[in-house]
Amino acid sequence: MARQFELLSLGVFLVIVALVLVAYLGQMITRLDEVIALVIALYGVWTVVLAGIRTQRPEKYGRGAYSTLVMGILLIAIGGSWYLYIATANFVLSIVLLLIIIGILAVASALPSIRQK
Repeated sequence: MARQFELLSLGVFLVIVALVLVAYLGQMITRLDEVIALVIALYGVWTVVLAGIRTQRPEKYGRGAYSTLVMGILLIAIGGSWYLYIATANFVLSIVLLLIIIGILAVASALPSIRQK
């Protein structure tokens, strides 16, 4: 089962790269670092979708759905803040966005352990 998700993720990654490169060639994206930032953010969206798939079919010794979801949100945050920095040239705004998302994830991760006590 893990092999199917790996192959599916590779296929989605290649489709994302192809779509972003088409947008770059079509002059919708003007810089190469925007290409990398968008690929990271869009792959993060796929990772969140993959977490939803994993809740329905959990693997016995594989990464859990919650861990996959957190990784996807972090990829979206990193790619999005990088793209925001490129678009606005405001480093502080991009760091603030990244810190807010990391803080929300830390609170969301700590809540289940607080409720159990």
